[in-house]
Amino acid sequence: MLGWSINLFKVFGIQLAVHASFVLLLAYWGYQGWQEGGVPGMAWSVGLIVLFFVCVILHELGHSLTARRYGINVPRIMLLPIGGMAEFDRIPRKPSQELLITAAGPAVNFVLVALLLPLVWRDFFLSEGVEAYSPAGVAVQLVYANFIMGVFNLVPVFPMDGGRIFRALLAMKLPYLRATWWAVMVGRVLAIGFIAWGLYTDRLMLAVLFTFILFAGNNEYQVALRREQEEAYWRELARQAVAVPPERPGEPPLIIHGPN
Repeated sequence: MLGWSINLFKVFGIQLAVHASFVLLLAYWGYQGWQEGGVPGMAWSVGLIVLFFVCVILHELGHSLTARRYGINVPRIMLLPIGGMAEFDRIPRKPSQELLITAAGPAVNFVLVALLLPLVWRDFFLSEGVEAYSPAGVAVQLVYANFIMGVFNLVPVFPMDGGRIFRALLAMKLPYLRATWWAVMVGRVLAIGFIAWGLYTDRLMLAVLFTFILFAGNNEYQVALRREQEEAYWRELARQAVAVPPERPGEPPLIIHGPN
């Protein structure tokens, strides 16, 4: 499914790609805008969506550039209709690294809010609202979008940013796999709650989003479990290995494995 993507260009050496279904998102919002305001409304809606996803890209770059400081390769950032996803070649096992890498994404959103808010803070208190199709209207929408994006990503539903921060904090006191298990369990309860609330209030996209997140969290735990089992297997194999001294000088020692 994630193979249905189109490569756009590179940012800081990271390939930016967009999923093919992203076209449907632009078409939907373009149609909504056209119904409300004709061609100007359509252009306004599509433009806002594009700017919103520029903020998503900046969010993912926050993760990616911080990860590269710790030697983690980031080959691609994928844009999906439900958001963005930075693809790492490995997940950091040090809690402090995961904490900083994860927190960098929402931090970018809050920095954008801090930069934009002084330009439009008066508009937040205007009873008549902001003029439609105006630069101030764009800025206000981006302030709201970045604030919501930053707060939403801090919800502790693994593998969202909040869930990863929760896992990193737990991993400072617990073994990594146990910390992952607790993060997934807490995230599962919260995700099921959001799914139920989304269905009850007819917010179907919210229910779909948290269904996707629920399965992603379960899958990542299974990957972590398999990796832990493989590492335990090789550690045990190395422990059972016995080195036999060579019969003649210069020959390498013979390695004999103990019984399984």
